[in-house]
Amino acid sequence: MKPAALVLAGSRPGPPDPVAASEGVWHKALVSIDGRTMLARVVASLREAGIERIAVVASDPQVMDHARDLGCEVLLAASGPSASVAIGLEKLGAPLLVTTSDHALLRPEWVTDFVKDMPAGTDVAILLARREAIEAAMPASKRTYLRFADGQWSGCNLFLLASEAAGKAIDTWKMVEADRKRPWRIAARLGIGMLASYALGRLTLAEAIAGLGRRIGIDASLVAARDGLAAVDVDKPEDLADARAIIAARTSAKGPATCTSSRSGST
Repeated sequence: MKPAALVLAGSRPGPPDPVAASEGVWHKALVSIDGRTMLARVVASLREAGIERIAVVASDPQVMDHARDLGCEVLLAASGPSASVAIGLEKLGAPLLVTTSDHALLRPEWVTDFVKDMPAGTDVAILLARREAIEAAMPASKRTYLRFADGQWSGCNLFLLASEAAGKAIDTWKMVEADRKRPWRIAARLGIGMLASYALGRLTLAEAIAGLGRRIGIDASLVAARDGLAAVDVDKPEDLADARAIIAARTSAKGPATCTSSRSGST
């Protein structure tokens, strides 16, 4: 069964988004790269991956209108990403692929490979990229990594809620959102044994994700990205410059390209 897709394009409270502000648009989903908005690029890649039903979660009227123009369903964003995912799962059902509107480099093969590489019986799968893969694809990239015994990892903004049981993971998702840069806190939620294993450098991220799943009664799996560029999204103007350079190289070469980052740092 092919999944539906949910694209998160809500607006966070607080100061204006720096990417949108730098480009003079209301929302960064509307930022144009090589003649197409980031949202349009994400939707096009999902369609090329064979996904027919796509919904966009948004709160900005311009983003909503743009999503409709792209042929997507529109859902009103909730107070945060995890709550918006809960709305999407209720509306679209499982299996449901979740990504973000700033995943400007998204390629259809990343989606199809992710689905193929997910272990059988998984309720929730998370795509992450190893540091080695990211640095091979983008040698000068500077990122914050989750450091575990099985390596250093960065998220790819791709999740697959493969069964209806995945709804149990939403509250845990909220916790991971809060602790995503403090892996020891994630380990601590698994109990003193897991915390000790993490402190001794023995806990793998795959074990931590599986353990979180077991605590809430689901099967959760880490899937390693085949392409390190899957971990690159657009959070800062520097990220946007990198994305434009990579897409320009792709267009010129008619295929994937390795790019030297122009940024001085990224998280």
